[in-house]
Amino acid sequence: MTTQGHPAAGATGPRSAASGSRHQGLLLAALDKYVQKGRIAFVMNGQSAVVGRGEELDVRVRVHSHDFYRKVICYGNLGLAEAFMAGDFDVDDEQLPQLLTLLLQSRLDAQLAHDLHFVIHYAWIRLMNFAVSRKTNVQRHYDIGAELFDAFLRDRYQVYSCGYAHSVGDDIDSLQRNKLERICQKLKLRSGHRMLDIGCGGAGLLIHAALNHGIRGVGITNSRAHHQLALRNIRAHGLEDRIAIEFGDFSGVAGKFDRVASVGMLEHVPPRTVSTFFRKVASVLTPGGWALVHAIGLNAAKNKHDPFIQKYIFPGSDTPKLSVMARNIEANHLAIIDVENIVRHYAITCRRWLEAFRCNRHTLDESYYDASFKRMWEYYLSCGIAAATAGNLAVYQLLFTGDYHAPYSFQRV
Repeated sequence: MTTQGHPAAGATGPRSAASGSRHQGLLLAALDKYVQKGRIAFVMNGQSAVVGRGEELDVRVRVHSHDFYRKVICYGNLGLAEAFMAGDFDVDDEQLPQLLTLLLQSRLDAQLAHDLHFVIHYAWIRLMNFAVSRKTNVQRHYDIGAELFDAFLRDRYQVYSCGYAHSVGDDIDSLQRNKLERICQKLKLRSGHRMLDIGCGGAGLLIHAALNHGIRGVGITNSRAHHQLALRNIRAHGLEDRIAIEFGDFSGVAGKFDRVASVGMLEHVPPRTVSTFFRKVASVLTPGGWALVHAIGLNAAKNKHDPFIQKYIFPGSDTPKLSVMARNIEANHLAIIDVENIVRHYAITCRRWLEAFRCNRHTLDESYYDASFKRMWEYYLSCGIAAATAGNLAVYQLLFTGDYHAPYSFQRV
């Protein structure tokens, strides 16, 4: 670690940090040891410390409060997020996603768990900050509202799930249109098919399938905002006679369908209810019917929920493992045709969302979306980019059928 603008410039070790604080020194020393693929400069009050083992300086972090170091040491990604929300730091050139990617690539959690020096000091700090954590760990609730989604979901249907890129420069409407068409092709939709979309959002998939493949469909959602958006979208395309939208839970779905899709919904199903979800899909499929589930999942052995996401973004959400989904498909006598992980496309999707949000956040009502909320949302979208680039996140598409003798394509769509 190197420092500049400090009497001990050129010194190494945690005490060479600008303030000499325990939190600052411990964090900078850990980053200097474990960040291998880049370098990070921390600047405060004209004093700079550069950490990391990479060749180039990737990001410059401007720290505005000493409390930044305490929050990160004590609470990890949640602390980093809350420090950003509070304005304790900024990243030059809007490189927050790059900072989060570097930190994720370093696998700090795993590395520090085996670092005895860090563990001893970390335990002492957590003990000293226990009283503080009890006072400050209070969840702030936001009724998000449609205005926020208007600011960053800029495709024609406001699809809030991972798109599919044909190139890294695809705009958000192309990403979502590519995704919708690819799902339709995987399901081999034909005119006259009756299709169910569980967790239909704004009905984008059903509308695309009706306009381009001639299906008739039913969508279900337990979000009132999505229900109203879906009805508006259907009316705008003159499809009221071909698509119906129901408000309610998937467990209440009745009837039979040639095709079933669920895109970006399974993450919000409690783990104890996943088996119920797949039983419902199996029960509504016609003999020979096909289904596709698209979900943010986990590409690792153990599910460790991110506390920032749980506290501020998706309380109670899950990232199901592929093994869990496959086991439930098999248990319902369904045959898996194809499994694809499109997580790298999620990084591009989140980048387009982040670009749109940064361009449009000034339009949000300041009395409703305050500065802290806007910074929280920027952090969330930046986390999506980092997690899809360097984390164990996955975005699975599972294609399956009730017909074990169904003809398969020789190539994936």
